[in-house]
Amino acid sequence: MVTTRSASKAASPAAPSPLAAKSSAASATPPRPWAHAPSRATLWWLYVSLPLVVWDSGYVLLRPWTMEGGPLHWPLYVPYRKYGEVDHVYGWQAFHARSGFTSAQGALNVVETAMYFFYLYLYFSAGVRVVAGGTRAATKTLTGRPAALAVLTVFSAAVMTLSKTVLYWLQEFFSDYEHVGHNNLYDLVLFWIIPNGFWLVFPTYIIYALWGEIVDGLTTASAGASIKSE
Repeated sequence: MVTTRSASKAASPAAPSPLAAKSSAASATPPRPWAHAPSRATLWWLYVSLPLVVWDSGYVLLRPWTMEGGPLHWPLYVPYRKYGEVDHVYGWQAFHARSGFTSAQGALNVVETAMYFFYLYLYFSAGVRVVAGGTRAATKTLTGRPAALAVLTVFSAAVMTLSKTVLYWLQEFFSDYEHVGHNNLYDLVLFWIIPNGFWLVFPTYIIYALWGEIVDGLTTASAGASIKSE
């Protein structure tokens, strides 16, 4: 009897462990494609900032023709007469001193602006509207490789924007406010701190939002790879 029970027990299949059952169920479920849809704040910032940056880059890279007295100054670049008095980086002082910082940051503006436009191109050309409940969503959604390419592009551009703006502020701090220290507090806050502050706040927001998306995407991809290897 002991021998019979032992043989019967050995012949019965072992129950699968909960971990194995979970792994089997996960492997049977195909991973969902990564999707990306920009927030309204991101789109709003791009719609507002890109024309301003194009305008600013044109002024910087076409100096002295865009400066006061130049053939391209009126009417497009008239506001830079005041701004050049507030921030000498944009005025005649830096130009006559042959300071390369202004043009260097203008060249980087061109690169990051091209990246932002490429992101918008991907979004509007490859994005699809998600149908939910018989109605179309207000925004498009990118999936798969276009989503990954778009997120990587706009994340890199936002890091460039933030880094360049921080450098712009730090050069004033470490040079004892050489170019803006002559202003009174009102002009400094209204014409320099507030306008340049936007280029600190919104790129930081974009980086923060996309950081989570990138981490989630990499986590999903690594989980899918580990399941396949098993």
